Amino acid sequence: MAFVVSSGRLSVTGAGVTPGFAAVPAMAAPWEYATIWRTQPQVRTVVGFLARNIAQLGIHVFRRVSDTDRERLTEHPLARLLANPLPRLTTYRLVERLVADLATYDNAYMIKLRLNGVLRLLPVPPTLIRPYGGNWIAPEHYETAGGRDFPVEDVVHIHGYQPETLTFGCSPMEALRDLLLEEREAAKQRAAMWKSGARMTGVITRPADAEWSAEERRRFREMWRTFAQGGGAEGGTAILEDGMEYHPVSINPQQAQYVEARKLTREEVAAAFFIPPPLVGILDHATFSNIREQHQHLYQDTLGPWLVMLEQEIGAQILPDLPDNEGVYAEFNIQAKMRGSFEEQAAAASTATGRPWMTVNEQRARMNLPSIEGGDSLITPLNVTEGGLASPRDTAPDPEDTAGKARARSRPRRKDARPGGLGDIEAEREALETALVAYTERQAGQLLAAAGAKDGGLPDLLELWAQGREDRLAQLSALLAEHGYRLAQVGAWEVLAEHNPQAEGWSAEVMLAWVLAAAQAHAELHEDAGREAVAAVQAGGGEDWRGQLQGAMERWGTAAAVRAVTAATELRSFGGHDAAKASGLVRKVWRAGSKPRPEHARMDGETVALGETFSNGLRWPGDSRGNSKQTANCNCELTYTRAEEDE
Repeated sequence: MAFVVSSGRLSVTGAGVTPGFAAVPAMAAPWEYATIWRTQPQVRTVVGFLARNIAQLGIHVFRRVSDTDRERLTEHPLARLLANPLPRLTTYRLVERLVADLATYDNAYMIKLRLNGVLRLLPVPPTLIRPYGGNWIAPEHYETAGGRDFPVEDVVHIHGYQPETLTFGCSPMEALRDLLLEEREAAKQRAAMWKSGARMTGVITRPADAEWSAEERRRFREMWRTFAQGGGAEGGTAILEDGMEYHPVSINPQQAQYVEARKLTREEVAAAFFIPPPLVGILDHATFSNIREQHQHLYQDTLGPWLVMLEQEIGAQILPDLPDNEGVYAEFNIQAKMRGSFEEQAAAASTATGRPWMTVNEQRARMNLPSIEGGDSLITPLNVTEGGLASPRDTAPDPEDTAGKARARSRPRRKDARPGGLGDIEAEREALETALVAYTERQAGQLLAAAGAKDGGLPDLLELWAQGREDRLAQLSALLAEHGYRLAQVGAWEVLAEHNPQAEGWSAEVMLAWVLAAAQAHAELHEDAGREAVAAVQAGGGEDWRGQLQGAMERWGTAAAVRAVTAATELRSFGGHDAAKASGLVRKVWRAGSKPRPEHARMDGETVALGETFSNGLRWPGDSRGNSKQTANCNCELTYTRAEEDE
């Protein structure tokens, strides 16, 4: 094929030169795609998801100073144009329309207007504009529904791939057309079924030897027609005569799997736009961990190509019309979505700077509080000096200087590299048990005093119990969280000292959210145990209710000791598991504790991959996923190995 350059424009010598190449195919009627968007909820969900998530990202303008430096331009003509593309048109609405048009039509258009000498951008629906004439490389001009033509250089046309031409894209609705048509017909069938009172069609049979006069046949036909037209919705009952039988011949809603079909349609539409199903509400296989990973995937693999396309189209079709465009480019502010939670950012910033990085007044401003005198200077903890610790949170002593004592067990004990202030596991478990039992006894005493102060017979013990429930839960959660955080760190350092003494890739703060949730769960379980004891006294009644209540509260105190051991085991196990994962360990071994359950004794030495569960269904000793028969008072533990280590 021969190419020529005429008036600075690339052209071809003629269409049809390439074998099999015909004239540029006509685009499908764009209003059909608009109808699909209006009538298909799955399409609207996916298109809206893309448009909203891209539109919420800000667009920044930069100048590339060097390969390692760039300058943010806030007053550049491109920055002002993107911030105010047209009077009363925001950046969000402009990007939302562009992305929605691209997702629906695979074409998006903007006309360049010059109002009072200032460049403006007018987005135009693809139903009102189209490329016209020219050849498969470029159109001659753009034609609008109002009859006005615009030259190519005055139109921003962003489009996708089309096999036969370079001038416009092919809507993904074409690939989804049959699937969406099937969904539409299924919706019509459902509507017809409910319109007829969800009545199933069928046939009526009658014995061949049954006599049936013409009058009886007419009467029955009229009766059945009246019943069928109402769908049975008015409460009538059909009467079958002379041994007649009704045989359904239609598919019932359960067999039709309507819900599954609708879900499948959404999955297929999401797949056409490369969107993970959980992000559009399909949560069959969603977990906290994979949802978080898919959030990262969203802004990297799902929206990433869209963002690069829009950034390059801005540079190719808009920037050349503006002055001072050398080295200038636009970029979506995706970093704002990839930075993680505030806690993660704060921890990273503190470690990177080696000291606190916010003043008191800066933090108070974040909480909408007024500034205070002396709050504009950074506070440096006494343990952080020039050339000292790398982070204000790095207070762990050198593990080589604090070698632990040997265990009483046959296997060697891990080295003791706990940060200063943390005791060993026995000391921390005992501290939790002492604190929880003491708190339980105080609460029991208060309940006994309140019940004894009531005149007359048995008071409403459950009402008395309910009056302090919220305060007890808050106090229990705080108590368990304080001790639980220490226990989790002890468990973590037991593993770190042996496999990762420098704690590379691990941070105690990462465990805090899980510890708080576990503390809340154990607090609710302990609170429920107390309520059940009180409810039993209330149900039993009798003149000796005071003695029964005293005994119930004593049992609650005993349960507090068991709860402390159970919680300590779980928190220690979780801490070790978290440290093992951060340290690159891949296998875990169940070690039975003293006086173990028979099942746990049989499991001693059982080895599984780090992410798997043991034969009893638990991830670690004390795992809250198990029932009380598996976890209560358990003191088993785990050890960890790498793949190449001898188990």
